[in-house]
Amino acid sequence: MEPGHEIALRIDQTLTQDATGTLVMQELEALGLDRVRTEVSVQYVDHNLLQADERNAEDHAFLRSACRRFGIWYSKPGNGVSHPTHMQRFGVPGKTLAGSDSHTCAAGSLGMLALGTGGLEVALAMAGRPLHVTMPEIWGIRLTGHLPEWVSAKDVVLEMLRRHGVKGAVHRILEYHGPGLAALTAMDRHVIANMGAELGATTSVFPSDSAVRAFLRAEDRETDFRELAAEPDAVYDLTDEIDLSSLEPLIARPTSPGNVLPVREVSGEPIGQAVIGSSANPGLRDFAIAAAIVTGRQTHSAVSFDVNPTSREILADLTTMGATFDLITAGARIHQAGCLGCIGMGEAPAADRNSLRTFPRNFPGRSGTERDAVWLCSPETAAASALSGEITDPRDWAAREGVPYPRLRLPERASVNRAMLEPPLPPEQAARAELERGPNISGLPHFDPLPDVVEGPVLLKCGDNVSTDEISPAGAKALPYRSNIPKLAEFTFTRIDPDYPRRAAEPATDGRPGHHIVVGGENYGQGSSREHAAITPRHLGLRAVVAKSYARIHWQNLANFGVLPLEFADPADYDRIDPGDRLRLENLHSALAPGAKALLPLHNTTRDETYQVRHRLSDSRRRTVLAGGIIPALAREDRADRRRESPESPGDPGDPGDPGHGGD
Repeated sequence: MEPGHEIALRIDQTLTQDATGTLVMQELEALGLDRVRTEVSVQYVDHNLLQADERNAEDHAFLRSACRRFGIWYSKPGNGVSHPTHMQRFGVPGKTLAGSDSHTCAAGSLGMLALGTGGLEVALAMAGRPLHVTMPEIWGIRLTGHLPEWVSAKDVVLEMLRRHGVKGAVHRILEYHGPGLAALTAMDRHVIANMGAELGATTSVFPSDSAVRAFLRAEDRETDFRELAAEPDAVYDLTDEIDLSSLEPLIARPTSPGNVLPVREVSGEPIGQAVIGSSANPGLRDFAIAAAIVTGRQTHSAVSFDVNPTSREILADLTTMGATFDLITAGARIHQAGCLGCIGMGEAPAADRNSLRTFPRNFPGRSGTERDAVWLCSPETAAASALSGEITDPRDWAAREGVPYPRLRLPERASVNRAMLEPPLPPEQAARAELERGPNISGLPHFDPLPDVVEGPVLLKCGDNVSTDEISPAGAKALPYRSNIPKLAEFTFTRIDPDYPRRAAEPATDGRPGHHIVVGGENYGQGSSREHAAITPRHLGLRAVVAKSYARIHWQNLANFGVLPLEFADPADYDRIDPGDRLRLENLHSALAPGAKALLPLHNTTRDETYQVRHRLSDSRRRTVLAGGIIPALAREDRADRRRESPESPGDPGDPGDPGHGGD
């Protein structure tokens, strides 16, 4: 377990959501799986809840049928956002969790090892195979002191982003420890662990202590508690320390979670919207504090104050407390439990108007509005600003209005709701279950092996920190086609270059489908884990990406679908390549052979220049890329296995077999 080396992890639980889960279910079908091999696998319907036409409803029916077929729990639409709901119903300290959502890392708040990854890797974990990751460095974050009034957990993770930016924790696990933890609840820790994804972290981990026990007790699951903590003399690869008592309200300005500054520095900016909710502020306390601030008051007439509870359980608790009534009478619009505006499914703000959100991301256009201006902040800042109509430090608002910091009295027991979770069918019934496919659900595309020579134009040259939202957009226009790869491909890279899909679809000069290359800057592919950002450009002919560096999950997704992820050996060579230049890679089969050197030449035939590029593929991932992706690699191995077996023992393509074999 040395940092930088590939390791394999046994996965106890998996989490999929509807924006990524439809592909996962199709991948399970392609793998020939009979039934999941994990302890618990859960499919949530939390992203694409708006049913403006039949497409989302068709996907929901398909997902439920797949859960019945493969032995998976099904969380009905409106039951809640996957991360807090999984924490409430299934999270267990010490277990491993893999999820096809980058914010799966939020479960580290319970002392789980929880990793977001691409859907295909989750499908393989569901089939009983290990999850392969690059062993990260362990970054110990010591917390001391106590949070001041009007400062909350969101300000802690914003402070981390202020210090380290959106790529400061790539290939690192953040392990929080120290006396400052004592005053942070399990849901406070969820806020911090969740947005570790915005730092680029592999995951975040908190100890399982009395705060976790109290959370599980409230959820009627105290028997799942297990105490876990680092040994007193634990040594970390890196260290940092935050004095909680020194923090102040912080805010991330458009268009990156890393653009963090004190709220007071931007006070007075007019706003048109404030939204409470999302997996980045999902706890009952986060909604209750906003309700307490606006109680007896009316939000500003120019502000749309939107509240989407993160679980039906939390909505029930808010209602029992009377906080739902307080929010409604103050002018709040109550939406259904789910992700909604966080993924651009509703709640889109007006163009060029500031929108304050307790969300994790504010990438350009992610809200569903092309010229959006989204700021990320705490519930305290959002509520105070909704009342004043402008960005407001809640301390200044409280001093001006003479309002003391609210003292919340939250229920000791949650309104546990298990009725919205459908358990897996028994094996004999599951074997007879049929998949329900609407007309919008396509099959997985066929991806051919990597040729020995890849030559094509640089169809797109991107800058730093390009997100998967810019590669394969979210929002109400594109996401309903997430199960229809040919249609979804029409949206690929359109936030950067609206003409990219058309140019990519043009045949080469010899009349065959053309190959092309994309050039990227630092931290290419940050953000969401959606593997569509690898599949749709691959469908359009992308065979290689050459970047200065990659975000972890997108790098994995590219390799999983047969796209060669390369890095400049000399980052200065990035400046020597222009859009439209033709690049050529030769002898790839020998260059990617097991044990071959990781450096290879990239020839720019337009300039007649050659650059050195490298890959970071393990031998197993090299085989994956050469085969055209994990599924063709597994199919190739299965055919080889069948040839070696006797006719009396033809084998079973659904048998996961040796967990060490395969393309991943």
